[in-house]
Amino acid sequence: MVVNGTNKRTCKYCGAILKGRADKIYCHDYCRNNFNNQLKATDRQLPMVRNISNALMKNRKILSSLLPENQETIKANRDKLSEMGFIFRYITEVYTARNGNTYHYCYDHGYRQLENGWVLIVRKKET
Repeated sequence: MVVNGTNKRTCKYCGAILKGRADKIYCHDYCRNNFNNQLKATDRQLPMVRNISNALMKNRKILSSLLPENQETIKANRDKLSEMGFIFRYITEVYTARNGNTYHYCYDHGYRQLENGWVLIVRKKET
């Protein structure tokens, strides 16, 4: 921003005069964080949106915690996932493989329904 026709730039959050790099936008990390938090807060004002977003993140965290980094897949009991707080209706993507298997994803982790209450947990392969 320009102040009174001069080339003095101001902080995007608090309006303080900026010193230093020419591409600097905020005077402190505090201002940058507060500005970005305000942006996110406007999108999350609806309780439903906030609750779904939190459920998706929790689902992903649960799947991630059960699948070790050194493994591509692992079996888990569906009831165990539910006990951990996994909500099966919240997913980000459904993928059907060429062989007809359907996978439900929460971001980069997913699962496929197996028989007898088991699920196969997978990590999305990077393309």
